[in-house]
Amino acid sequence: MINTLSERIACGDRLTLARAISSLESNDERAHDVRQAVLGRTGRAHVIGVTGPPGAGKSTLVSALIVGLRQRGRTVAVVAVDPSSPFTGGAVLGDRIRMGERQSDEGVFIRSLASRGHLGGLAAAAGDVIDVFDAAGFDVVIVETVGAGQSEVEITRYADTRVVACPPGLGDDVQAIKAGVLEIADIFVVTKADLPDARRTESDLNAMIGLRRHADWTPVVTKVSAPSGEGMDALVEWLEQRPQRGLRHAPGGAQQARALVTRCLGADGFGQAMGMQLLYAAPGEVKLRMRVQRMHINFNKRCHGGAIFSLGDMALGLACNTYGSIATLVDSQMSISTAVEEGEWLIAHATEVARSRKIGTYQVRVSRARDDAHVALLNGVVYVIDKPVEVAGDGPA
Repeated sequence: MINTLSERIACGDRLTLARAISSLESNDERAHDVRQAVLGRTGRAHVIGVTGPPGAGKSTLVSALIVGLRQRGRTVAVVAVDPSSPFTGGAVLGDRIRMGERQSDEGVFIRSLASRGHLGGLAAAAGDVIDVFDAAGFDVVIVETVGAGQSEVEITRYADTRVVACPPGLGDDVQAIKAGVLEIADIFVVTKADLPDARRTESDLNAMIGLRRHADWTPVVTKVSAPSGEGMDALVEWLEQRPQRGLRHAPGGAQQARALVTRCLGADGFGQAMGMQLLYAAPGEVKLRMRVQRMHINFNKRCHGGAIFSLGDMALGLACNTYGSIATLVDSQMSISTAVEEGEWLIAHATEVARSRKIGTYQVRVSRARDDAHVALLNGVVYVIDKPVEVAGDGPA
């Protein structure tokens, strides 16, 4: 008899997986249990990130990749992120519609996530959902981002292999390969290879790659036509030969970040007094939760804005210090949109928007756990100091 949530996920029970992902996406009271259930069971799947501009043919490419990987006996899970309306918050979830014919395959699990305003081309729950599929034993997890711009490169935090789809005929010769996308790609896939400009786009990409001063690695450039199958076998074979697995959980990555954040939060008297608890940590990203208690309530019988800010500020402060170098907040602003009552659980999800050697920009979304209602948004800028993080009683990190 399989009773525990961890066992049901490990066995790949589809109903359990669907419910677990829904909990993670809505940040309800079961989300913490799901995260705990997959701990120690991740790092085996090959996570492939597929990104590129709108109209690049990402969904068609992913659908063709599913076919090629299934022919080689691989089980495949897909996390397809669709943009949300800035006015209604809704999303069509069209990627799942486009890949509908793959849903009947028991070796394939496709889940669409709405971005809900999250920056970087992904959804806030994307990392957790990847971990669920990984723990469920899928051989490959494909993550398709929204139509991403040149700086929307959050996929680099999760993917072992980054595929950048480049459609021909974008106009400017270098429009699709400016700094940002050029720097994250392991392979550039020129889609719609049957179009006249495909060969020119391939040449432009190769030329731009050759201009790099520091060639620590050389991205591959290939052409495919997913509908006809041209170039797909070679692409799938190249992906199969990639040895990278579990990079997001490798030493120096999420595991090290979580260990550091755990020590920092444990040594923070204010955070402990406020009742803050760690849910997730990775380089540049932290999730905390806090139950609104009597001491957090203001004269109007609602959660004090200072308590909400403190939760968001703590999440941001921990996220910017996950790399082991001291970073300190120099500017911040917060907007509050929803009142919170005593007894509610709040979730603060801090993510890194951009970071250079000295300056980092972070965003924190505070939500109500039971229904994922948006409570507050905190934006902050940090200054990075060239000194190691020191945790009280623990020495340098």
